[in-house]
Amino acid sequence: MAAGAGEGTAQAHPAHAGRAGAVTLLRAADLAATRWKNGGGLTREIAAYPAGSDLDTFVWRVSVAEVEKPGAFSRFPGIDRTLVLLSGNGMLLDERGGITYSLMKPLDAAHFNGETAIEASLVDGPTRDFNLMLRRGRVRGLIDVWRGNAEHTLDADVMLLFCASGTFDVTLGVDVQESGAPVTLGDTDTLCIEAPRALSCAVAGSGVMLAVYIRYV
Repeated sequence: MAAGAGEGTAQAHPAHAGRAGAVTLLRAADLAATRWKNGGGLTREIAAYPAGSDLDTFVWRVSVAEVEKPGAFSRFPGIDRTLVLLSGNGMLLDERGGITYSLMKPLDAAHFNGETAIEASLVDGPTRDFNLMLRRGRVRGLIDVWRGNAEHTLDADVMLLFCASGTFDVTLGVDVQESGAPVTLGDTDTLCIEAPRALSCAVAGSGVMLAVYIRYV
């Protein structure tokens, strides 16, 4: 797993429910912004695999983008994309010769092939979105929306818990902090969990969390 900036890692503790590999806390404040070549926005990469991969070689990648101006999306042949609107007054994604994806309110999502020609238009001002990119034939993934207090069981090759809004305390069945205290996630913070297997995950707070499940083919 490669990430923007990790605040710490932890290993599974056999006394707890379930197991996992490394757990990495990725703070929003540590994510570097990269402006697009066309000047229409910027992207902050949250995490990608493998370590050191670029836009041509990643197997999976998650990021947050700020779309400031309308324009064409970059094409990524062989990549399956999911885009989730986080904030703003809406965005339309026009697929050349195909359909229009209307993302008009937060958590509206679009799924499309990276090689497809997509033209983005903004309804009324800039938008902010969450992006999941998966290399076809190498990896599969999905995004689940969590709200409020709940208990979950995690099982995947990689899990990413992204705080889309609000604040959450996350308690896993592994020791993430030496104190045993829950991990607090604020807006755009992410917890990356490698190889969770039947891992207990209690979430407490208000707002919305995007739970990303990734499995290698």
